[in-house]
Amino acid sequence: MVKAVVVRAAGTNCDYETMHALKLAGFKPELVHVNEFIQKKKKLSEFSLLVVPGGFSFGDYMGSGKVFANKLSLKMNRELTDFIVKGNLVLGICNGFQVLVKAGILPGFGNVYNKQLTTLTFNNSGRFQDEWIRLNTVKKNNCVFAKGIESFACPINHGEGKFIPQSKDILKKLYANGQVVFKYENNPNGSTDDIAGICDETGRVLGLMPHPEKHLSSQNSPLSTRLDLEEEGEGLQLFRNAFGYLKK
Repeated sequence: MVKAVVVRAAGTNCDYETMHALKLAGFKPELVHVNEFIQKKKKLSEFSLLVVPGGFSFGDYMGSGKVFANKLSLKMNRELTDFIVKGNLVLGICNGFQVLVKAGILPGFGNVYNKQLTTLTFNNSGRFQDEWIRLNTVKKNNCVFAKGIESFACPINHGEGKFIPQSKDILKKLYANGQVVFKYENNPNGSTDDIAGICDETGRVLGLMPHPEKHLSSQNSPLSTRLDLEEEGEGLQLFRNAFGYLKK
């Protein structure tokens, strides 16, 4: 039995889709409010995968994901660092990616998980974007979630999804370490170098802006009535990869 936890907060709204994706992949998932970890009612060590889902945590007050990020960095950093160092997995989707970045959990250079070196900010369009896109996997990456995935389609739902590194040196280091995982085929938000997702140096912590949990069945796809698609949605493989890695 491989246990996963979807950690929620006020404003998260993709937790049930994420729970469903984890169940389909083979996990025994549990939905836990972040305060239960902070108050020691639940232990992170009970789980093998931590997922921070999408939504609008704390109303995106102070910026997307910032309040949630502060809770993790100020109240749970030691537990999170221990969790990652022991070989477990972390996944942040959309708002969850914003949380991981702003808490300094990503990019996690040198196994330091409390230093913010990148950000996700307002789309070039200046508006919230809700549309289907295609992601391509960067060939030279070390992310366990991306194994065997060349590309996949899924939706984006964000107003602050533009990925920006602190400097050109940070960007170079991300590439050198194999930490750039996914790129947009047609960049919808102005992200630097079309980057849609990055991982830490271990490859076991992944953050991405698009929503793979919203493409679990071909019926989710806007092309489902026009093309003869496989029954399984293209987003599910990412969760299957996580399960396969931990099952071993």
